Amino acid sequence: MEAKKAVCVLKGTGEVTGTVYFDQQNEKAPVKVTGEITGLTKGKHGFHVHAFGDNTNGCISAGPHFNPHNKSHGGPDDQERHVGDLGNVTAGDDGVAKIDIVDKHLTLHGQHSIIGRTMVIHEKEDDCGKGGNEESLKTGNAGGRLACGVIGITQ
Repeated sequence: MEAKKAVCVLKGTGEVTGTVYFDQQNEKAPVKVTGEITGLTKGKHGFHVHAFGDNTNGCISAGPHFNPHNKSHGGPDDQERHVGDLGNVTAGDDGVAKIDIVDKHLTLHGQHSIIGRTMVIHEKEDDCGKGGNEESLKTGNAGGRLACGVIGITQ
């Protein structure tokens, strides 16, 4: 199977914007996620693929985290995690988060492809399911959705 690439342009109601690129060399390879998000407050922000490629009602209509295997929320290195759980990105003093992630759960191929779904950057740090409450096991207590965009195919 050939390499696939995708892109997502993040936009929100405030200052937060960004572009995220996805690259998968073949069906079995991990997905390399790169890019940059600007306008963030300093610190960690939850970064997830959500189930639906629907932004008709802003980022809220993207639904829950992409979770085709019906697992609890976790961190990017956990076995028990949603496919869409990418943990956190960290913004510096300048409000910029540089993204450089390699993830073996994401795919750009087949029935569980993330193409056509929504990427979301959250207001708070994702506790990766370790927060000790029910919400932690669903969302990582990452708070509101600052910006989002639909993941689309690119060259």
